[in-house]
Order: sequence, then C-alpha cells, then structure tokens
Amino acid sequence: MRRVSSGGPEIERLIQLLAKLPGLGPRSARRAALHLIKNRDAVMTPLAQALKTAAEQVRVCTACGNLDTHDPCAICTDASRDTKTLCVVEEVADLWALERSAMFNGRYHVLGGTLSALDGIGPDDLNIPKLLARVREAGVAEVVLATNATVDGQTTAHYLAGALAAAGVTVTRLAHGVPVGGELDYLDDGTLAAAFRGRKAL
Repeated sequence: MRRVSSGGPEIERLIQLLAKLPGLGPRSARRAALHLIKNRDAVMTPLAQALKTAAEQVRVCTACGNLDTHDPCAICTDASRDTKTLCVVEEVADLWALERSAMFNGRYHVLGGTLSALDGIGPDDLNIPKLLARVREAGVAEVVLATNATVDGQTTAHYLAGALAAAGVTVTRLAHGVPVGGELDYLDDGTLAAAFRGRKAL
C-alpha cells in the first residue's frame, strides 16, 4: 500500500521542487521545506518574493552571457574595465567565482557549457560563433581561456585556441593552482589568483 504524505500536496510539491536544486536530495529537500515553513516570516516569504523578482527581472546579457537585471550587464558597461582582454568561461558560476577573486579587470564571455562528443555538443551549440565574432569586432588583444580542468574543459580550450589562432590575438590559459578535474566555482580565491598570475600562452 502506497503511503500518503501527512504534509499535504502543497508541501509535497515544495519538497519536489527543492529536490531539483543542485546538492539537495529528497531528504535534505524535506529538511529545507520544514525550515522554510517554520520560519515563514523571516525566510520563506522574503525568499518567495526574491524568487518572483528574479524570475521577472533577471536576464541573460546579450553581449557576454552573464546574468543581470540589465542588458548589457554591469560588467560589459563598466568603462573602467579593460576592453582588450576577454576571459572565456564555461558557465555564469565560473564568471562569478573569478569576480570574487578580484584578479581580473577585463570582460567575460560565457560559453554556456563545453564541447562534448559524447553528449553531441558541438561548437554551434555553445556561444563559440559569437565569441569569434566578438574577438574580431571588438579589438580584443588577449583571450584568457578559463575553462575547467576537466576532460571536456581541456578539449574546449584546445578547440578555441585553434579557432582563435587566425584572429591574431594572444591566447592564454589558466595554469598553476587549478587542479586537473577541478571546477572554478569550487576553488578558493587564493587558488584562482594563483591561476591567473600563472596563465601562459597556448
């Protein structure tokens, strides 16, 4: 006999949605749901409002792929940033991680993933054509490849190095400090800083 939840369909729906978040399984989602309900005024209601606002106002920057309430985003419109240097990352989380390190003052380009023959993801499935056009049109002098040190990240970096070779730009890659298999979003600021300082030409 199938056991019916004592919390009701509304609570079950909340748990199911929370369980879809990265790092939350069914049990941790249930604990999170209970915490939200017990702290309705202090946590749940403000969170619901923040989610509603984010859903309505946050958009993808058409220039770089970052997330912001403005398009172009605050980084792309910041006149103090170096327009000659472009840092290529896999995802927005990697961009945010690099911004936390405060080591980079150029602009970014978010690929939206990595090349993967296994998953059928080719160059046209990512923001690679837009990257190549941006490098040609924006007078970029250096492209920093900050893809993760995974197999797919390395494959993507090598592909981009080849594709950018004809553009006449210096192509560098984050080095020392980024372990093989490591992902930028999980690295501490010191490791990211060391990686930027140790970047090398490809």
